[in-house]
Amino acid sequence: MLGYTDQLGNELRLAKKPQRIVSLVPSQSELLWDLGLREELVGITKFCVHPQQLFSSTLRVGGTKKLDMDKIRALAPDVIIGNKEENERAQIEVLQAEFPVWMSDIYTFEDIFGMIRSMGEIFDKQTIAANMILKLQTSLSCIKNYFVKQQLAYFIWNAPYMFAARNTFIDHVLTHVGFENALSAFDRYPSLDNKALQSVAPEICFLSSEPFPFKDKHVKALQKILPHTKILIVDGEVFSWYGSRLLHLEEYLNKLAKHHPELLNR
Repeated sequence: MLGYTDQLGNELRLAKKPQRIVSLVPSQSELLWDLGLREELVGITKFCVHPQQLFSSTLRVGGTKKLDMDKIRALAPDVIIGNKEENERAQIEVLQAEFPVWMSDIYTFEDIFGMIRSMGEIFDKQTIAANMILKLQTSLSCIKNYFVKQQLAYFIWNAPYMFAARNTFIDHVLTHVGFENALSAFDRYPSLDNKALQSVAPEICFLSSEPFPFKDKHVKALQKILPHTKILIVDGEVFSWYGSRLLHLEEYLNKLAKHHPELLNR
């Protein structure tokens, strides 16, 4: 029996290297695919859209917060990979009573590195995992304090407006690249009305492409509330997906800076 401890302190035991994996989080499904576990991944969620080959070829077991438990049971997984924030605790506890479940808990880049190391150990992909961590560390060092230090509000939802504030992975990413979170007085994912947002007075607003798909019409509506604020729609995946998706962050920020050079920390 092989013993492992997840990022919530839960211990799980596996008789051998898992051959059947169900992944309940999009970013972690992509990571497992990129670690070379393409045959072993037998179940994913309907939001696990990257890469396309994974999405089109693997059985979907519901959404991250509304899992189809019967589909998961029918797959008879050797291990299930989930996340504290993405998945519902009650459903995870049911699964933990029936299957080995490894849970991540991600707030920082170091948490990501720890998660990748664990995936490498559990699935015997240590070399690939170590190389991926090295690439991530190198890339992240290149974009530290990349942008001018300005107050930025990161929108994740519309009607009501919701934001990524302190104690979130998104906040960690934004701070690393040089921004100051305009919602730092708030915890996690607060909701603000128009008056409260005006009092915060962010210099920049990033409207994320997910979980709410902000469009140009939302930019125009928000510009009326914040006429002096720079408002941009950004790729939410590179700011919020942890794992191998983070390898795309440097390239994306370079493109963003090319179109908005005034943001650069020269």
